[in-house]
Amino acid sequence: MSTGFRAELIATLRAVLGDRYAVVTMIGAVVLYSFFYPVAYRHEVASNLPVVVVDEDHSALSRTLLRRIEAVRAVRLAGVETSVARGRAQMEAGNAEAVVLIPAGFQRDILRGRSGQVVLLGDGAYLGRASSVLTGLAEAITAFAREAAVRQASFMGAPAALPVTLVQRPLFNTREGYGSGIVPGVAELIVHQTLLIGIGVLLGTRRQQLGRRLRFDGKSLAGIACAFALIGVLSQLYYAGFTSWMQDYPRGGNLPGVLLGGALFIAATVAFALFVGSFFDSRERAFQYITAISIVLFFLSGLSWPTTLMPPALQWLATLLPTTPGINLMVRLNQMGASLGEVRVELCNLVLLALAYAGLAAWRYRMPASARLRSR
Repeated sequence: MSTGFRAELIATLRAVLGDRYAVVTMIGAVVLYSFFYPVAYRHEVASNLPVVVVDEDHSALSRTLLRRIEAVRAVRLAGVETSVARGRAQMEAGNAEAVVLIPAGFQRDILRGRSGQVVLLGDGAYLGRASSVLTGLAEAITAFAREAAVRQASFMGAPAALPVTLVQRPLFNTREGYGSGIVPGVAELIVHQTLLIGIGVLLGTRRQQLGRRLRFDGKSLAGIACAFALIGVLSQLYYAGFTSWMQDYPRGGNLPGVLLGGALFIAATVAFALFVGSFFDSRERAFQYITAISIVLFFLSGLSWPTTLMPPALQWLATLLPTTPGINLMVRLNQMGASLGEVRVELCNLVLLALAYAGLAAWRYRMPASARLRSR
C-alpha cells in the first residue's frame, strides 16, 4: 500500500476521528483520566490513621507521650489496649494501622538518665499508609525525647541547651504528597498506553478489512507514525501542562528539556506500538494486550519500586521498554528541573529504542519489490 507521506498522515488522522473506539481511547480516555485518576490522591498526605497504644507503664510520662501522639495530624488514637496480643489483633482486623508499645519501666528508665524504649509495629500490607503512620509516630516520639533530654540535663545540673534538631525540607515534592509523587509518572504511562491501544485498534481494523498482513512503503509508514506522534505529543503536553497546573503538582522545571524528552518518548512509543501492532490480527487484541501489561510496565518503570532491587533480568527488560526511560525522564525534567546532562542516560535509551523499534516496524511492514514497482 503506497499513498505517500502527506496522504497517509491525513488519512490516519481521519481514521482516528472516524473510529469511535479510537476517539474514546486516544482523546476521551486522556481527558477522563486527567480528572478521574488524581481524585484518589487529592488529599496528598494521609491523616487521622488509627493507631492503638499498649501502655504497660501507666505512668505520668507515658501519658505525656500519649498526648504527643494525639497531637500528630497523621494519626488518631483509636484506643489503649492492655497487651501486645490485643493490639496486634486490632491491627490484623483492620481497626488500626500501627501499634505503639510503651513497656513497663519506661518512666523509671528516663528518670534514671537512661533512654526509654518504645516499640512501633506497623501494618506492611499498605506501604503508603504504614510509612505515614510510622513517620508521624516517630515525630511525636522524637519531640517527647527532646523534652525528656532537656529535663534530664537540668536535673543533673548541666546547661539546659536544646539538642540539635534535624529539619528536613523536600526539594521537589514540597508537600511530600503521594499524588505529587505518583500521578505525574502514571500520566506518562497513560499517554503510552492510550497510544498503544489506539494504534493497535486502527491497525487491527485495517488488517481485518484487508484480510492479510499490512504492507506500507517508507513514506506511507512515516506518515502514519507522524499522525500518531502528533496525537501523542498533544496528550503529553496536556498532562505536563494543564493537568499538572490544575492539580497543583510540581511542574515546569525544565521546559526545553520537557519538549525534547517528550518528543523522544513519543517517538519511541509510536515506533514500539507500530511494531507490536503489526502482530494484531483484530482490533480486540490491542485491549487484551494493554490489560495484561499495564501494571507490569508501571512496576518496571522503577517509580514505585527501586530498579536496583529488581533481578538483573528484569532490569535488562525494563531498558527495552519506552516507559522505563520515558517516565523517569519526564518526571525528572518536569517535576525536578533536571538538566539534559543529568538525564543523558534516559535520552540515549529513548533514542536507541526509537531507532530500533522503527527499524523493526519497517521490517514488519516492508513491501515486496514487485508491489513497490507496481505502486510507481
